Amino acid sequence: MVFSIRRWTGRLLFIIVFLMLLIAFTGGYRWIVNVISPLEPYRVPKGEAVKVTTTSDSMPDQLSISERLRLFYWYGE
Repeated sequence: MVFSIRRWTGRLLFIIVFLMLLIAFTGGYRWIVNVISPLEPYRVPKGEAVKVTTTSDSMPDQLSISERLRLFYWYGE
């Protein structure tokens, strides 16, 4: 069996370049995710912001299904 050094060096070079690009792309992806993600996602909201889990006392609990759907699509509640 004959081993071609040129063929094996080409394969080795391909694997090295592939791994370098893989590391570069995964590092870039992690960097982009860190830039986009919020710093403290669970902090208490400031200003007039409210958490989604809180309920408003001004809304009556006796709404029909159609009114609740309308409010859901209108306000996102």
